[in-house]
Amino acid sequence: MKRMGGLNDPHFRVVVTDARNPRDGRFIEEIGEYHPQQEGANFRLDLDRAKYWISKGAQPSDTVRSMIRKMERAGANA
Repeated sequence: MKRMGGLNDPHFRVVVTDARNPRDGRFIEEIGEYHPQQEGANFRLDLDRAKYWISKGAQPSDTVRSMIRKMERAGANA
């Protein structure tokens, strides 16, 4: 996740990057956003692209993994 926003207003872009790159450095693809201080639906994620990159060997962070689980549960309940 790439940190954006101000000092007391963080938000993040969910990106696919090489593990050797710095956190806010070069990335391959942006697949979503996360706004931790927002109430309710505080993230957006392209689930198809996330699954594609995981199939190619990408390792999601714990936060992104929980986002994927939430989206899959919401899709199963819809």
